[in-house]
Amino acid sequence: MAEVTETLGLAREDVRDLLHTASLAPSVHNTQPWRFRLAGDRIELHPDLDRRLPATDPDDRELRLACGAALFNLRLALRAHGIRPLVTLLPGSEAPGALATVRRGGALPLDEDTRQLVAAVPVRRSNRKPFRDVPVPVEHRQALVRAAERERSWLHVVDHREERARLQSLVARAHRVQAADAGVRAELAAFTGARTDDGVPPASAGVRPAPQDEWALRDFQAADRRPGKDYESDPLIVVLCSYYDGPLAEVQTGQALQRVLLTATTLGLSASFLSQAIEVRAVRDELRRSLGGVVPQAVLRIGFGTPVAPTPRRAVERLLLAEQPVSA
Repeated sequence: MAEVTETLGLAREDVRDLLHTASLAPSVHNTQPWRFRLAGDRIELHPDLDRRLPATDPDDRELRLACGAALFNLRLALRAHGIRPLVTLLPGSEAPGALATVRRGGALPLDEDTRQLVAAVPVRRSNRKPFRDVPVPVEHRQALVRAAERERSWLHVVDHREERARLQSLVARAHRVQAADAGVRAELAAFTGARTDDGVPPASAGVRPAPQDEWALRDFQAADRRPGKDYESDPLIVVLCSYYDGPLAEVQTGQALQRVLLTATTLGLSASFLSQAIEVRAVRDELRRSLGGVVPQAVLRIGFGTPVAPTPRRAVERLLLAEQPVSA
């Protein structure tokens, strides 16, 4: 197991804090599919291919989104130390296999907006519980759209009745496809229940879905809901999109995803994912056509929620890759 070392002019404990902050990003089933390699002048972000979900996420699209979200957290952590992060996406031969490298780009004082995002990282949760039946104000919606734009992505707010019904139908169709797939069911079961450092434990599972729910939700074996208690009737539904397809777009959009989620947290909002429509290729393609050709990367349910417990995280040492030897 590799050890935390000094990098970017920071002491070991500061580097440990950086990587722990990065690890608080969201991922499908809380798989935490990221690894880091430390060098004197950079931190490399790598995908952890041992944590792939080949049935649920066959193209590794959501794996790269999750790594992009971890990258955004790492950028914030560096800003908290007064460092301007200098990011290279898909660096190629400079760092073989890496999705990104992060270097020190000089000093940069922490502004108030970034300070709020930094503070939101440890309190952001995927909230699978029912939200309160309180509409999300227009100004909050606009703030979320601007957050996506700052990371060169587009947040599409689903606010027309016909479009909402169409997306509902797509999510339900994808959910049925996955429910019939033994591989998808096995991956869900593997990361559900009493796990110590990953997965979705009972305290974070929300409540068990029911047939009358407006949106098809995954069953993480949560507790049964109280009689007569349904999910909220009208959550805010948004689709986070990139303007092009491929791994680079997915890492970039993952950063936008985390900025949107953290911005929502600063506004007192909660969010969870309706990932099925992204994971089933035929459904995703139909959703893309309905959006005019932009690439849907994540579907989010957003509203005012109640507190939920944090999901577990792997120890920082387990996220480290050994430093590559220097060629002779």
